[in-house]
Order: sequence, then C-alpha cells, then structure tokens
Amino acid sequence: MFRVNPMDDISQYNIKRWRALAEANALFTRPRLDLTPTTARAMIDPQSRLGDLRGKRVLCLAGGGGQQSAAYALLGADVTVVDLSAEQLERDRQVATHYKVEIKTHQGDMRDLSALPKDTFDLVDQPYSINFVPDVGDIFSQVARIIKPKGNYRVMCANPFAAGMTERDWNGDGYTMKRPYQQGERIVYEDQEWVYDRNESAPVPRPQEFRHTLGTVINGLVENGFIIRELVDVVAINPDIQAGPGTWDHFTAVAPPWFVIYSVYRPDVFS
Repeated sequence: MFRVNPMDDISQYNIKRWRALAEANALFTRPRLDLTPTTARAMIDPQSRLGDLRGKRVLCLAGGGGQQSAAYALLGADVTVVDLSAEQLERDRQVATHYKVEIKTHQGDMRDLSALPKDTFDLVDQPYSINFVPDVGDIFSQVARIIKPKGNYRVMCANPFAAGMTERDWNGDGYTMKRPYQQGERIVYEDQEWVYDRNESAPVPRPQEFRHTLGTVINGLVENGFIIRELVDVVAINPDIQAGPGTWDHFTAVAPPWFVIYSVYRPDVFS
C-alpha cells in the first residue's frame, strides 16, 4: 500500500480538488477511449523521442485519468499508474477494460514511492503535477530510486516565469508580472474557462500550486543523477498571436504555459 498522509494539508487539498474536477468532467479527467497505436504515439511521443516501448516498464506518475496510461499500454508497454486521486485511477481501470490491456493502479502520493521496488522502471512519465507540491526534491529523489540506470524521465512543469499568470492579467499593453520570482511561492488562481463547464457542475476548489524556479528544477534533476536531454516549450493548442489581447489564445502565444523536460538517469556519470 502507498501512503496518503491524512495530516498533510497539501495531499488532502489535492484529493478534494481532483474529486471535484472528476465530478465536473474536467478536460484532464476524461479517459481516452478513441486511441489507436498511431494516435497513441502522436499523443505521448510526437517527436519519437522515446523509442520502441514494447515490453518497457512505464510508470505514469501522478498521471491518472486514463489518458497517458492508455496510450502507453496500446504501444505495448507494461504500465503502472500512481496517483493521489481514486477517481482518476478509476478512469485508468476503465481504459484498461475498454482496450483489453493490463494497467496496474496504485493510490498514493508522488512524494512517497517507497512501496515500489528499486530500479524497476525503464521510463517515468510525469504529466503536469510537480507544481502541486512545494518541494520538487522530494519527487526527484523518489524517481531516482525506482527508475533503472539509463532510464528516461519525462516531466512536465509550469513555465516558472509565467506561473500564476493568466489572460486576465492583460493590462492594455501586455501581461503584468506581479509576483516575486521565489521558489516555493504558493499560488492560487482561477481555472480557465475551458477546463470544465461552470454551468454543468458544482463549484471546484481553485488550483493551488507552487512556483518552482527553473534553476530549482534543473539543478534538482542533476543533483539526483539525471542528465538533461532536452527542454521543450509547450504552448496551448493552436495559440494565435492574432487573437484578441486578454484571451487565452493570445496569452499562450506570448508566454508558453508549460515546459517538458526529457532526462536520462545516469548515476554512473555523476559518481
């Protein structure tokens, strides 16, 4: 069993929020029931960085929801999902039944992977989640223990320079940066309109996230034995610089909201 510390306010807030997001049928909670091997590859590896996944042991870390897990399983990987949300893990079980594949699910905190054996996974794929906790070192050290030497770690994070900013920060001339660039700063803001239908759901707790400076993320990976292969700027779907200022499309064309970091675990290099 994985540990979900009932005394940890961060875990409890995230559990509550993702339960509400699942009930609201938010975009990130909708299982992918329409995939083929071709579209699965395009979804998780559009640049073919990850190679042949058949037989590879893949951990979707804090990646419940029946999206990445379904894609990896369709490509022949041996998939495990660890997520804090019971509702999100239920979607992974749903896609496993739908595609007639095996997906192992465990409810637990990404900061404590002690229930997983050491040197187990060829690939750890962590979609947007490290910004839900204040210390990335807790996560990176856990991943370093359970990933195989020369295993790949793909992790997504917020653009730290734009964390907490939205299209609502348009000031008539640009997007105003109002917060200090400070590691671990707690940021609470409003969900985007496209995340879920406000007219069809009960109120959802606002996102509570923590800024991780770029230096903290990069140095944290290196300190735990990871070599950076590539950093990719990720913008929203079809950002439009010609869109009206103060819209999500315009904002994401000005400031990419996310980064994806591809790294390889090479403790032998750093030793």
